This record gives sequence, structure tokens and C-alpha cells, in this order.
Amino acid sequence: MRTYIKNLKDSIGSTVLISGWVDVRRDQGKLVFMDMRDMTGKVQCVVLPNHIEAMEQVKEVRTEWVLSISGIVNKRPERNIKADVLNGDIELEITNIEILNKANTPNFDVTTDGKEIGEEARLTYRYLDLRRPRMQKNIRNRHRMAKFIRDFLDKEDFIEIETPILTKSTPEGARDYIVPSRLYKGTFYALPQSPQQYKQLLMASGMEKYFQIARCMRDEDTRGDRQPEFTQLDMEMSFVKKEDVMELNERLLIELVTNLYPNKKIQEIPFPKISYKDSIEKYGNDRPDIRKDKNDSDLLAFCWVVDFPFFERTDKSDNPNTEGEWTFTHNPFSEPILEHKNQMMEGKNLAEILTTQYDITLNGYEIGGGSIRAHQAETLHKVLNIIGHKDEDIEKNFGHMLNAFKTGTPPHGGIAWGFDRLIMLLENEPNIREVIAFPKTGEGKDLMMESPSSVSPKQLKELGITIDSNKK
Repeated sequence: MRTYIKNLKDSIGSTVLISGWVDVRRDQGKLVFMDMRDMTGKVQCVVLPNHIEAMEQVKEVRTEWVLSISGIVNKRPERNIKADVLNGDIELEITNIEILNKANTPNFDVTTDGKEIGEEARLTYRYLDLRRPRMQKNIRNRHRMAKFIRDFLDKEDFIEIETPILTKSTPEGARDYIVPSRLYKGTFYALPQSPQQYKQLLMASGMEKYFQIARCMRDEDTRGDRQPEFTQLDMEMSFVKKEDVMELNERLLIELVTNLYPNKKIQEIPFPKISYKDSIEKYGNDRPDIRKDKNDSDLLAFCWVVDFPFFERTDKSDNPNTEGEWTFTHNPFSEPILEHKNQMMEGKNLAEILTTQYDITLNGYEIGGGSIRAHQAETLHKVLNIIGHKDEDIEKNFGHMLNAFKTGTPPHGGIAWGFDRLIMLLENEPNIREVIAFPKTGEGKDLMMESPSSVSPKQLKELGITIDSNKK
């Protein structure tokens, strides 16, 4: 039975079987040393001259070969012990080697942190890049964070519900990725930009406390902390005020950092709150970096930003003689603050209306945003009118939401975290590609899978699609 490398210390004096990759091979003539690794760690192995068969086997072995090794776990001599290193006080005396798979010379060294290697090569051979210790740590810590969140929210009586990936294109956010329907030619699904409408419909369904670690897709320009597809921690709660949502999320963030990143220091608890207006005036943006020491990579300065304007004028550069039309600052499904509800419903002083939006920021990044939602049909209808939607278009695009609100939907609110972005910051990485197993490039390409790619004429014909070859 296979023994994991991290557990070898429990088998001193015993013969064990380990399986993994050759990390380093050092031939010293009479002795051959190898460092072997599996997902749990590394161990130094040695082939002694008296193990003739093993000595013959090890001659052809090279780095990154996959082996099963039988051997005796020995204590290292006192002078060779490496303190504070996994298995630094033992080594494996190899008695037999089974070659499970040979490996070509790797395209790059996977034992370094990889920062010296061009990103194009790293993404093309991502399966190799993920073998390096830094990437293993990032992806495994990503799992631990997801599990911690699930366990925390389960104790708070939330249930995790998966929402559809094939949904409807509605004009309330960024550009959709669309998927043509084969059965209903000329019609399209959209990939979800977020589960926003579904999670509100779950509140209409009486679920009360929902969460999901959700995949989201947006066809927009990428940057260091953004990808065409990304992951959100999405949650929604019924019968809450914004303070309830903020308190729960603050508590979750504090416990997450305390338990998974004990080396990190949270600058201020409870998290400070700042208004949108004050943030713009003091910091020039709505994601303030309030760290007292920006050179401390382990300092975490969380901050809530509140009192956002609900509406703003659209860009009037195309027609400078107009004031521009109204658009929303975050999303159209929010509720205005109570004091401004009547004037919004009357369409008065729109620039002064504040929304119940709240953002959570960390070290100059927005890591989450949410609001108390509109839960009455007339409120959502009015917001959509203000931002330029005609009644017939509202019914066509959002009729399902309005109908749900008319069936007794409770007050509700929630938040969505940028899951990738938060991990990036906690792992001190420069961009979210370092904490995603198979990311796209900054230009939205998957170099490993060579996508996006063309499809066959047969597939296009089945979908009723023709490509204009004259356009690029």
C-alpha cells in the first residue's frame, strides 16, 4: 500500500512504497541521490551500492519521471539533519524502482517559483507550471478557502444552490457571451455574468439564505485582476438590512484570515466605513487603500464603502449638446435608501438619490459588492424606466422578475465576492492568473487548449450559422 511522503516519519525502520515524481537527481558515482515528491511533500532518497538491481534501475531515471519506489525509512545521521524541513531528519534507502512513466525534458524548470519564466510559456504548458511549489500552494489554499466558506455558511443556515449556466441575455450589465441553440435556430442562450436574477428568484422561492461559489462569464477587456470567466462567492439573505449582510461578511472574512492566514494582520476591527463621497474626495477612487504601512505585505486593511449614488449620467461625448441619459452605478436591482425612495418613484433629483449599495475593499482593491435589493415590482420597473428601458422591453427582458415580485417576495439583500481577487491578495500574487488553475491570457486566450478556435462547417450548419469570411 502506498505511503504518502508526509507520513514517512511514522515508518522509521520499516519498508514502504511511495509514488511520485523525481524532483532532483544527483549521481555521485557510488551513491545516487534523488528527491522524490508527491502532493504531500518531498523526501531525499538514496541508492546504495549493495542494492544492485536498484542501482541498475536508477541509471536511466531522469527528473520528472513518475516512479513507484520501495525502500527503508532511515534516520539521517545527526550531522545531516535539516531542521524545520519536512523529512529533514529521514531519508529513504531505495531497494526497488518501478518506472510508471518516462518524461521528456521539461520545457522549463518546475522547481523554481516560475517568475523568471515568460507567462506565455507557463500558460502553454500549464500542466507543468502547476507542478511548481508556489502554484501547488496557491491552488490548494484556494480549495481550503472554499471549504472554510462552505463550512462557515452551513453553520449559519445557508444552503448552496447551483444556478444555470445557460441562461437569458438581458441588458443590465457587461457584454454577454452567447451560445447558439441548435434546436431553436436563430435564438441564443447567454452565459451568466452573475447569478443576480436567479438568487433574487430564490428569495422569492422562500429559500431565505442562499450561497454559491459561482462561475461567471463576461465578454469584456481583461486586466491583471479580471478574466473572461471568474469565480464569485455569491450569497443572498431574506428579511435583512444592509447592516446584517455587512456584519455576517465581516465576521466571515475575519475568521477566514485568522484560521487560514494567521501570519496576516488585519489593520482595524471592526472594519472602518467610509462614504463614497468621502472616498472620492480623499483617495480619488471608491476602493481606498487605507493601509498605514503599504510596504507590509502581510497587512490587511479592509474597508466598507457605503452611500453610493444610485444613478449617474452616461457618457455624452457622442453628443455634447445633451446632458446624457441616466444609468446605474452598480446594478439596477438595488433598493434606494429609505429616505430617497419617494423622490426616486417620482423621478425627482435623480443625481442625489443614494442606493443601499455596500462595497468591501482590501488594500486598494474592491473584493466584494452588494446591496439591499428591490423586491417590489413597481420599484424595479421604475429603476428600469429611469435608465431608459421602455415598458414593452421591460416586460420582454425582465417580466419573470416582475411577476415573481408580485407573488410575495420578501425584502432581501446580498453580496458577491471576487473570489479569485481575494485569494490573489492573500497569497501576495500580482494577478489572478496565479491563483486560477487554467486561466486565460490578458487577451482572453487559452494557450494550452488553443482556444478560442474555429469549428467545423458541419457544426455551423447544424446551428444555422454562416461566417462572413470578409470580416475579421
